[in-house]
Amino acid sequence: MIFKEKSKGPEPGGVLSELERLEQAVEARDGGRTEQAFGAVLDGLQRAPGDELAVAGPRLAALIPGFPPTGPRALLATAAGYCVESGADPVACAEPILAGVRQDLDDALEFVRRWRAGGDAGEELPEADGKIVDDALRARLGGDPYEATRLALAWCTVGEWQPPALAVLCRSAELRGRYGAELLPACRELAALERHDLKCLEYALAVLDDEPLVVLHRPTGRGFEMRIGGIGDNFQLHTLLAHVLVGGGHVPGTAPTAESVRLATDPEPAQGRSDALAVGTFELLAPDGGRIWNEGLPDDIPVVEGRRLLVLDEPLYERSWNADRFFPHLPGTAELVRVLPEEEAGVWFGRTSVTAV
Repeated sequence: MIFKEKSKGPEPGGVLSELERLEQAVEARDGGRTEQAFGAVLDGLQRAPGDELAVAGPRLAALIPGFPPTGPRALLATAAGYCVESGADPVACAEPILAGVRQDLDDALEFVRRWRAGGDAGEELPEADGKIVDDALRARLGGDPYEATRLALAWCTVGEWQPPALAVLCRSAELRGRYGAELLPACRELAALERHDLKCLEYALAVLDDEPLVVLHRPTGRGFEMRIGGIGDNFQLHTLLAHVLVGGGHVPGTAPTAESVRLATDPEPAQGRSDALAVGTFELLAPDGGRIWNEGLPDDIPVVEGRRLLVLDEPLYERSWNADRFFPHLPGTAELVRVLPEEEAGVWFGRTSVTAV
């Protein structure tokens, strides 16, 4: 949750009036009025009822492009994301929020390019701390001072876009499909520099929805066509594969508990952390025989002949993990479309380096 608890204060009512004042101030490009009205809106949101938050969310998101890039746009996006968490339409709020994410990812990567171009080879990147933004830094980045400030601030604040981005992405497969492939490469490039914790954003952008998956079970030589969606990591995928294939009587093994399946699939958001455990049933393998790690993503599964292709083998050792899903608001699905005929399963095995027993 973006705001952990509502602030105490007078009875709800009035945030939409404060929001109207903010909209007028932004339209007039009046910095002083904008700052004052924005503060009043932030205060009012935490006391507003759900029906007002549902109205406020899209209006707050629509203001994001009008805020200067060197201003508190991420905080404005966070306010809109809070409204989404409280019932505002995620699709109606998404475009300005995710456009802001796109801009800050690109600007942060441009900051890296200019930082490296202006210094010694091998010099470490600075911490993402607003204290680094000074005249010396602007000079090092070169170009227009305002642009240099914008790039440096993006480097420092890009992580602040993560909560509002998750608020919309975790509530809409449509949005994940529309923006995931576009934003994921830049997110991964920036995360690889290990100066920002963007794991949750990366995972949300990589979620597969309505995705065909061919699963081969090496010990039995059987094959299955499945369809998966909304799965946050391979721990959750592992549980759902075991539920469908072992629980459905298609392959031998230990089926997951009803509680671990519920935690993976329940449409209602998870409430806090549970003590439930999931037990490893398989070894997940890529077609070349390499490991597909539980800590990874379904997106890690290679595509072969237009289908993601996963091989299941006997587990190398006993393992278990907490059964809670990575994204509390995102229920996973795994559907068995059909059992492959023996000949078709053999064709798929022939596309791997793994030999059926």
